[in-house]
Formats: sequence, C-alpha cells, structure tokens
Amino acid sequence: HNPGSFRIFSNRQSMGGAFLQGNMEQRAYELAVYMIENRTTVRAAAKKFGISKSTVHKDLTTRLPQLSGPLYQEVRALLDQNRAERHIRGGMATRQKYKGTHG
Repeated sequence: HNPGSFRIFSNRQSMGGAFLQGNMEQRAYELAVYMIENRTTVRAAAKKFGISKSTVHKDLTTRLPQLSGPLYQEVRALLDQNRAERHIRGGMATRQKYKGTHG
C-alpha cells in the first residue's frame, strides 16, 4: 500500500500553483471571490480554474455556505442573475453563429 496513492488528484494545479485541487475550502472561497469580482458565469470560472462546472457549482452551493454566509449570499445573487439571463446569452450566441449566413 502506497500512502500517497489516494493523493493522485491533489497534485493538479492551476493559476500558477496558488490554487490546489485538494484544498476544497480554499478553492470555494477563491471561486466565489473571482466570480463576484469579475461578474462571471460558472462556465467561465470553471474554465479559468481548470475544473468542471459541476465542481464549481458544488463548491459554491454546498461548501461556501459553511465557510462564509455573507459571501455565499453575494454568489447566490450572481448565480440567480446568471440563470435569469441565460436565455439571453444563448440567443446572442445563436445570432452570432448564424450572422451573415442568412439574409
């Protein structure tokens, strides 16, 4: 039995090594701050941090409330706003995709 064998995924790093996969609480906090400061989406944050959208969502909705209620409230408001605007962004993306091809 290799004692380090269960740490396979904790060695994954992004953002210059300042963001370790293994520290979920720190990751949740940094994701929240990044999303609030940049007014970004879960998809954009996932891409920036090199993790899945599911992980971002779990960190923000499950782990963050246990760490910081006020920060969670800010993130929750942003997530709700993004959800409300999702259909608009989708329509704009479709319009860009077909722009100039029909008309």
